[in-house]
Amino acid sequence: MPNRVIPVLALAALGLVWVLDLGVVLPNRIVAGTGYGLYGATGWAGAFVVTALLLAAGLLATRPVPKRFPVLAVLLTAALMFLPLLLEALATRRLPADSAYARIGIGAGFWSLAFFLALMLTETMHQLKASRHLQLTAALLIILGWWVCARREGLGSLSLLREYNNQADQFTQALSVHLLLSLGAVLISAVLAFILALAMVRRKSWRRPLLGLVSFMQTIPSLALFGLLIAPLAALSEALPVLQALGIRGIGWAPALLALIAYSLLPMVRNTFIALMEVPEAVVDAARGMGMSERQIFFQVKLSLALPVIIEGVRITTIQAIGLTAVAALIGAGGFGTFIFQGLGQAAMDLVLLGALPTVFLALAADAVLSALNVRRAPGD
Repeated sequence: MPNRVIPVLALAALGLVWVLDLGVVLPNRIVAGTGYGLYGATGWAGAFVVTALLLAAGLLATRPVPKRFPVLAVLLTAALMFLPLLLEALATRRLPADSAYARIGIGAGFWSLAFFLALMLTETMHQLKASRHLQLTAALLIILGWWVCARREGLGSLSLLREYNNQADQFTQALSVHLLLSLGAVLISAVLAFILALAMVRRKSWRRPLLGLVSFMQTIPSLALFGLLIAPLAALSEALPVLQALGIRGIGWAPALLALIAYSLLPMVRNTFIALMEVPEAVVDAARGMGMSERQIFFQVKLSLALPVIIEGVRITTIQAIGLTAVAALIGAGGFGTFIFQGLGQAAMDLVLLGALPTVFLALAADAVLSALNVRRAPGD
């Protein structure tokens, strides 16, 4: 049957890439520059290639050709791999040769084109019923293509790359802090959630107060929770010098970690409790009839059947924690949020992107890894 989604996405991408600026030529990192659309940035050759590719993808999806989706998957993957070359064409055509501070900014048209191409590729993979391995291969090829393009001399003037090159050491440090905070909070909250869920399973009277407590912590705005933790931690640090030696103060990593743990508890406690409670009683009775001990029943039957739902809670929590860690930079915790708020303060949007894009990438990577793990662990697979 003809696919109706991909042609609509292709037309939307085509309209936006012709209407919006593909890129911007900036005199320096702060001053607003001059935007150029698809034709102004790449000339007739580039405009023709992009237009023809989108039209071909849309038409191919509507034709009753048996192998159209494998061909479409290859075409869209290649298009996403070499998409940064459009910005290189803009730099070649429009960047002043006599200005050492001039640079190329990424326009809304480029992001729109990348977004719709990714949606089209996702729909194509869905039509192909592609395996996780095939999807991961396509993603790795696209990342490799962008990495190769970024190393080309023609993209050396890209503002985002210049921001990275100027702050490479800070970027590495921000990455390590962001991962330690977010994944550390998820690991600690996973242990606490498992203990709380077990307590709720064994003691019915604890269920309502414990769920109410973790639900209440989830309702507190993130900035408010970060602020509420400053005063008590500062007082404890002042009273106990050993805490200062450990780096626990009113600002920094300590209040950020506590807040992230508090926010991470609800989805994991709820998923773990529900997963353990919904194990069929008939399965438990059958295991008991086979002579298994209660310990064996819990670890080999209940926990095994509940694991996919538990992993789903960990997946949701991990994505949430990676995003919230960026906000923790406001209280001196570090991470990629440092670049975001510095860029907002300096009106340097490429510095904002230097913090925002890796945060989004980490969240997507965590989602992909945990989703793939959950598919492998799901019963019956």
